[in-house]
Amino acid sequence: MPLSTGSSGINAEYGGINAEYGEFVVSSSSSDMVRRVVLSSLLLALALCEPTVYLREDFADGDAWSSRWVQSEHDGKTFGKLDLSAGEFFHDAEKDVGLKTMENARFYAVSTEFSTPVESTEGKTLVAQFSVKHEQKIDCGGGYLKLFPSTLDQKQMHGESPYNIMFGPDICGPSARRVHVIFNYRGKNLLLKKEIRCKDDELTHLYTLIVRADNTYEVRIDNKKEQSGKLEEDWDFLEPKEIADPEATQPEDWDDNPFLDDPEDTKPEDWDQAETIPDPEAKKPDDWDDDMDGEWEAPVINNPDFKGEWRPKQIDNP
Repeated sequence: MPLSTGSSGINAEYGGINAEYGEFVVSSSSSDMVRRVVLSSLLLALALCEPTVYLREDFADGDAWSSRWVQSEHDGKTFGKLDLSAGEFFHDAEKDVGLKTMENARFYAVSTEFSTPVESTEGKTLVAQFSVKHEQKIDCGGGYLKLFPSTLDQKQMHGESPYNIMFGPDICGPSARRVHVIFNYRGKNLLLKKEIRCKDDELTHLYTLIVRADNTYEVRIDNKKEQSGKLEEDWDFLEPKEIADPEATQPEDWDDNPFLDDPEDTKPEDWDQAETIPDPEAKKPDDWDDDMDGEWEAPVINNPDFKGEWRPKQIDNP
């Protein structure tokens, strides 16, 4: 599955959730479907008044990108080859160049360090932005980015490597086509509780995540707001206000059944009837010979008076 990028960046300001960011990764996965992805430009920055850009990548210096980006060599996955390309169609062959996944049905994982260390995110807004193009009709695969802590071993990066933020499109079948926004908080990956549908055509699209210091967020696709809200409402950052009493035990006489048999209900005397009866309209054929054909028996039919197994009425369980 090929991956390449267009001409945007990653610009970040961050305030709500304190985290230390060290590496930036572009990760892509695929199954048995043929696909090509082009990842154009990346930008990560923190801003208060004047934004601080922590990572900007437009792949404008040719093969020098490979000195900045580290390919994972983790065992257990067959990683595909990446190369620079503007893709099969573009506006400007030089300005639209990006990383392109060159092999189908492969996993891809490359990472780079921030050009400027993040010392504090307090009171700032995070903006992470990148563009991606799926040049082939995609049925299963992702083209998302992850922000890792500085402790990441880049050459051993894999799908279970702990990260701080994961953001971007992920496609799995015709119905699961979503934009992931996942925060790692206290060792747990928290998924967005709202649905954001990603683009699934073959054009370049710009994905933007904004996390503000007032603990609100916004997700844009092609600069159009697709989702927004409060962090505490759309992710499970906060513990529930009430929890089950861990010391509570179920009483011995507790009955979970909401209904019970009516003890005063009795079965009618005429209830028990056979399920089938001999057809009263059937007649023994004139040419029937008991000696030759055996004793004649009328065919059976469903008994119209049969009511099935009797069960008492149900009443509310007091």
